[in-house]
Parts: sequence; structure tokens; C-alpha cells
Amino acid sequence: MCGIIGFTGRSQAKDILVEGLTRMEYRGYDSAGVALEVAGADGEARLDVIRRVGKVAGLASELEGYKDESTCGIGHTRWATHGRPSTANAHPHTSCDGRIAVVHNGIVENFAELREELQDRGHEFKSDTDTEVFAHLIEEAYGCEGDLMAAVREAVSQVAGAYGLAAVCADEPGTIAVARKDSPIIIGMGEMGAYVASDVIALIDATRDVVVLADDQFAKLTPEGIEYTDSEGRAIQPEVTHVDWDLDMAEKGGYPDFMLKEIHEQPRVVRDTLVGRMSANGELDIDELGLSLQELNDIDRVYVIACGTSYHAGLVAKNVIEGWARIPCEVEAASEFRYRDPIITPSTLVVAVSQSGETADTLAAIRDARIKGAKVFGITNVVGSPVARESDGVIYTKANKEIAVASTKSFIGQIVSLMLLALLLAQVKYRLSTKTARMLFRELGDTAEQIQRILDESSDSIHEAAEAVAPAHSALFVGRGMGAAIAYEGALKLKEVSYLHAEAYAAGEMKHGPIALIEPGFPVIAVATKSPTYDKVVSNLMECRARGAVVVTVATEGDEEIKKIADHVIYIPQVRDCFSPITASVPLQLLAREAALLRGCDVDQPRNLAKSVTVE
Repeated sequence: MCGIIGFTGRSQAKDILVEGLTRMEYRGYDSAGVALEVAGADGEARLDVIRRVGKVAGLASELEGYKDESTCGIGHTRWATHGRPSTANAHPHTSCDGRIAVVHNGIVENFAELREELQDRGHEFKSDTDTEVFAHLIEEAYGCEGDLMAAVREAVSQVAGAYGLAAVCADEPGTIAVARKDSPIIIGMGEMGAYVASDVIALIDATRDVVVLADDQFAKLTPEGIEYTDSEGRAIQPEVTHVDWDLDMAEKGGYPDFMLKEIHEQPRVVRDTLVGRMSANGELDIDELGLSLQELNDIDRVYVIACGTSYHAGLVAKNVIEGWARIPCEVEAASEFRYRDPIITPSTLVVAVSQSGETADTLAAIRDARIKGAKVFGITNVVGSPVARESDGVIYTKANKEIAVASTKSFIGQIVSLMLLALLLAQVKYRLSTKTARMLFRELGDTAEQIQRILDESSDSIHEAAEAVAPAHSALFVGRGMGAAIAYEGALKLKEVSYLHAEAYAAGEMKHGPIALIEPGFPVIAVATKSPTYDKVVSNLMECRARGAVVVTVATEGDEEIKKIADHVIYIPQVRDCFSPITASVPLQLLAREAALLRGCDVDQPRNLAKSVTVE
């Protein structure tokens, strides 16, 4: 969940590092820093380490006055795990003598033990981070090996946990040593030199041909080229991946913020995720499936494991998997799944949902599920991510790069992908006819146009509703059936970007406690679309209205009756109830964003959050 960048070559490293960190700031923005390799007055190389608390812009300002020329360096933007945001805890971290510097993404699970052992051997720690143990371990190993790459290999062998790591040493000018385990590392060679980053977005201007380093692989970068080795130091030739998207996809494209841009990209996400998925004879075509039709037919239980927004996509999936395929489905928070000894057999399908494909809790859960014999299917947005590699099959959501921390288009992509999986299971189990499956697939595709209509037509009603919600101290989201799952996601979005406390409940639970919160002016946001539970939701809203609540509803076009009990109505096109999570989620995303802006919040980079959660 932190950003790593490194460069060695024939160009100024400082500007390359700052630009790369700026592009990866969505991964973490508590602090930022660089280590630059420069020649001292006596000709001997040294490392200059510059670190600042806060966003990359502060570091960039500091570096504007930096005069020493450097063509090799590493940088980092941090999201705090061990140790509060501070200059001392910012990366890069250095060895006792200051001649080795490291940047790290991940977590060292045995850092307390290693720290104590290193201190007993005379090492002095200057931070509260787990990362600093790497600097001292490498320092010790370098004293024995005299070779940075070998020292990094020895150091990581003592570490339990996850790491994407880059290290430099003043005694080996121009060299960057890189290691990876369970945390993404991308490497590329451009015209001006060699690059390493934790996200391809940082390398896109330099090269389109990159290597996604695999677990327990290492790389040595020099201005002349890159050497790849395994954990034993043997030379390897990793696969080269060509990146076919450009930087424009990661820029705002005229929108005031990434969140709004990505909300407006959702019609394309629906279309791209569905394209080519239905054959001419009406059969679902998922070429990344990785499971035979017989294996799918044998499935008698499904677990959807996910975190945060992805968990809410799982709640939607439960309804359609059970409704269409008639297979029992449970949705589990990945952080809890492996600790409760779930019932897993070889006929169990575990569906891991993760936008980044890096989520540590989800990865740990699927590994445990595989040990117990389950089939594992991944839903992710990142090709080649750990979730994709460790699953038997995968559906990519085709959302492309999502920069805003609060997930919007990835959520819609996940829902569409999970519905594809549900349709596939239903076909394999002969629960749906080919005709019905084709009809549902067509209607699923139609939601792209319906989302576009919402984006084009609902801005005024959403702004008015946001003005009613923004001054509040708390809000309640309610819905029933599919509407309940959407309510949970709506409440999360409002919390994430506006810092306004919000809770979500199945509307029928109102009278069992939450109604005690209602007082005059208290906002209640309801998903009240036409559905089998519509009348029940209306009844629940009348209870709220009678106690003075300000009622905001997401309702179906043409529903004039809802205006009798709602202060603000946001209309969306009528769709089949099973597809309402796709359309009804969009106005709630826009409502959260609008309320956040009215409250003066940064919608792209909410406080305390990071885009990719790579620690448990």
C-alpha cells in the first residue's frame, strides 16, 4: 500500500523519482522520501536522504533547491502501518553507517524479534518501523558478502512476511538491488536507464515492456542493464509484459477529480467487462476460467471472500448465485474467514474479490482455502496480481487503473463479473435455460446505457440532496433485499470521502434499535426502487418521516407516490431487481462525493486510507 520508485542510468534521478512518486501517491501519502547517490568532495560516493511528512508536493518543494547531480536513487511514498507518520518513520531507511538505504512495501511479521536481535548486536534504530530491520540486516550481510545483491538475498531469508524491496549502497554506485515476496514490483529498461516501481504507472513514460517480478525473484539494476536471479542466485529469464495503455488513462481527462472521472467511466466498464463473454449459441465464454465444466457442476457451496467495497459486491453476488444457480452462498470478510474454521470440501468454490489483487487478508484467506482443498476463483482489476496468480480461474473487471482511493468503477466491475460467474454456474447446473441466460446477459449489458442516463440527468437532484446531508453529524442508509446491499456500500462511500458517520441497515431492522437515532433533521437515505419489497421500504420510511427525519430516496422513474414521504428523490431508470445494485449505486457514489465537497474534503485521497491494502 506504499509506493516504490527507483532509477539508475544516464539522467537526473531526482526528477524521475519525484514524478514517479506523484503518480503513485494514491498508494500512500503520509510521508515521502528519496535516497540519492552522489559523489562527495573527495570523490567517494555517499547517500543523501531527504524525507518529509505529508504529500509528495512537500518533498518536491524541498528538492527544488537540491543541487548535487545524481543518476541513481530510490524513493517512497508511505501509508503508515508500523509507526505514526513522521520524518523519522518515513522511507528510505538507512543502515547505522548511512551507506545503505532501503524502501519497502509490505510488512515484516517478525520485526520485533529481529529488531531485538539486531539491537543486541549493536545496531541503533532511528524509527518505529518494521522496514528499518531490512537496512540493518543488509548492512550485516554486506559486511560478510561485500555484494549488495547477495546481502539483500541473505537479509530477506531471515524475514517472515511480505516485501517489495529496493536497496542502494554507496559502495556500489549505480546499483539498485530489488526483491519481492507478496508485494508488487515492476521493472523496466528504458532509453535512459533501468527503473523499478511498485506500479506500472510510474514507468509508463520510460518503457512499455516491463517485468512483473514474481515471489522470491530478485533483480540487480545498473545503467547497463538488469540481471534477474532466483533465491539461490541463479540467473533466470522472466516473462516480459507489454503495457498497452497510456498515461492519459491515469489522468483526470478534464474532470475536477479522479473520483468523478471514474464514476463517469462506469458505462465503459460494464461494456468492456461483458464484451466477448456470450457466444453465438448463448453459452457464457470465460476463457480465463481455469476450471472444467464438470468441476463447476460439482460445486455445492460458494464462499465469497472480500474486504470493504468488494465485500458489498459479494452481498450482491450472494443474491444472484442463490437465485439463479440455487447454490448456497455465504459472504465472508476475508479478515475473519480463515480464523473461524469454515466448512470447506473439494466441492467448495471460494471466490476472492479484490480490486488491487493484492489485499493481504484476501490472499491469506484463499491460501488457507486451497490448503483445505477448495477451488478458488478470483475477481480482480489487475492482470498478473497475486489474487489472479493464486486462483484456479479469474475474471478481470476491465476497469483499468483506478486512482481515487474510494472505489467506484471497480465496484461496478466486480458486480458485473460476479453476475457473469452466477450466470455461468446457473447454466452449468441447468438452472437457467439458454434463452433466459441470454435475456439476462442482454439486460445486464443494458445497464451501461442506464448508468449513462443517470450521469446525464441527475446532477441537480443529487446536489440538493447533498446539501441536506452534508451539515449532519450522522446518517442512516436503509434498503431491503438488493437495496440493503446497496445501502451498505452507500454508507461506506459517504464515510470514506466525507468523514460523515453513516450506518446501513436492512430497513426491516429499523424498529429493532436504529430508529432511536432519528430526530428532527436526521438524514435517512433509502434505496426505494420498484421491487418485491418496495411497499415494506415505504412503510419503514414513513416511520422515519413521522419522527422528523430528512428522507432522501433513490427511486424508480415514474414513481410519483414516493414524493409524498421523501424530501429529496433521485430517480433512476427501471431495471430488473437483480440489476438494481448496478444502477442504484451510481447516485449514492455521486451523493457521497457531492457531500464531501460541500464539507471541504479531498475526495481522491481521504485521510487514513490507501488504495491497496497489503497488510493484514
